[in-house]
Amino acid sequence: MEIKGKKVLVTGGAGFIGSNLVDELVKRGNQVVVLDDLSIGSRDNLKEAKSKGDVQLVEGSILDMNLVRKAMKDVNVVFHMAVQCLRLSFDKPMLVHEVNATGTLNILRAAEEVMRESKNGFEKFAYVSSSEVYGTGIKVPMSEEHPLMPTTVYGASKLAGELYTDAFYRTYSLPTVVLRPFNTYGYREHFEGVHGEVIPRFLVRMLNGLPPVIFGDGSQTRDFTFVTDTVDGLIRAASHDGFNGQSVNVARGQEVTIKDIAEMMIEVLGFEDMKPSFGEDRPADVLRHYADITKVSKATGYKPSISIKEGLKLYIDWFKEQHPEPKKLLSECDAKNWVTEDAKVLSTTSN
Repeated sequence: MEIKGKKVLVTGGAGFIGSNLVDELVKRGNQVVVLDDLSIGSRDNLKEAKSKGDVQLVEGSILDMNLVRKAMKDVNVVFHMAVQCLRLSFDKPMLVHEVNATGTLNILRAAEEVMRESKNGFEKFAYVSSSEVYGTGIKVPMSEEHPLMPTTVYGASKLAGELYTDAFYRTYSLPTVVLRPFNTYGYREHFEGVHGEVIPRFLVRMLNGLPPVIFGDGSQTRDFTFVTDTVDGLIRAASHDGFNGQSVNVARGQEVTIKDIAEMMIEVLGFEDMKPSFGEDRPADVLRHYADITKVSKATGYKPSISIKEGLKLYIDWFKEQHPEPKKLLSECDAKNWVTEDAKVLSTTSN
């Protein structure tokens, strides 16, 4: 299947990875509809794409079925990326479940309706899941056959979305693929509050003369992939009809520790005298992630091109240009652990 020139719906398309995906789809001549409630993403993330192509923003929740149907009208391809994040799942597990699981079911229902009724032809539903469905790697590199043992409500909710996606493939013959990106970093990555990711949070502190705070001893590993490489992998995998009904890893295929990331950033910034500080372990932290990308590479020719150190430099340079006064960001990017004191004992009324 060739995605180029098709009408594409990207849920969560105003967010970090979503907006980078929209940029690339526009470059390829696609008409893009973005469905986003802007709780995490922003209109600013879509400015570049809107200036270069046909991009429509439909503002609202994927829990609103009427709005979902409106956004899905005459769509040929869906990249379903709308999500509530891992950190939020400690404080608001029901919200994370509703958006990530029930919201996915809504998008699938609407896609199946379009497939049955549309004269334009519905061609692919790409569910963008997460490497968090695996939990900690027990055998590396982690292939798509690795046991699925999520450690958090977030990971479990993403796995529920995978199961719904697989069910629609089997029950309704909806052409689906489950995509499992590993840790993505780069342009427009979130640093703010509960949505802040490790690399941006490290960077904001460093630019303010503060050491990066590592939770645990820093030996936990991730497979960090620059966002443009992630986007390339998502598009390649979604375009390959041989993956229908299957799951596919998208990553760089290289293991690196959190401590190494902090030290590389210190080196890139030229802060030789700075040393990371260490805090208590993060709750339910994944200790090891390292992707086997043989499946997507053999079938599509996918080959990530940006090394970790090169990607860190690209991101740091971009961030400094976008945020020339980093002191103003510090209050939005504290060094607290993932979970608040209130969330350590979950209430049955939490939402």
